[in-house]
Amino acid sequence: MTSHDGLTVTHRRYVPHSHAHYGGNLVDGAYALGMFGDVATEICIRTDGDEGLFASYADVQFKSAIRAGDVVEATGTVTRTGNRSRTIEFALTVVCRSDPDRSASAAAVLEAPIVATTATGTVVVP
Repeated sequence: MTSHDGLTVTHRRYVPHSHAHYGGNLVDGAYALGMFGDVATEICIRTDGDEGLFASYADVQFKSAIRAGDVVEATGTVTRTGNRSRTIEFALTVVCRSDPDRSASAAAVLEAPIVATTATGTVVVP
C-alpha cells in the first residue's frame, strides 16, 4: 500500500447570488460540504483512479459566514491512508468578498483569507 499522506487538492469558486439562502446574502453551510465532496472526489481519482465514496464527516465547524459574491477556496489534505480508506482534513476559506458599500459590483481580495468551515472526512475506495 502506498501512503498518500500529505497530498493536497484545492478548488476555487465564485459563489453566485443564486446561492444566497438567508438574509444578508448568507449561503448555507451545505455549500462548503459540497465543495469538500468535490475536493475529496479529485483526491480519490488522484490516489486510486476511482471517484471513491464519502463515508463520513467528523468535527464539522462553521466558523464564519459564506456570502453570495465571495470567492472561496476549498482545500483537502490526506492525513491518513488506510487499506481502502483515506482521512482528509478540509478547510474552506473566503479569499475575496464583495463590497456593496463601495458599489453594486465592487469586490476586494482579502489580505488574510477568512476560515469559514473546517471538517475531517473519511472516504473509501474500491
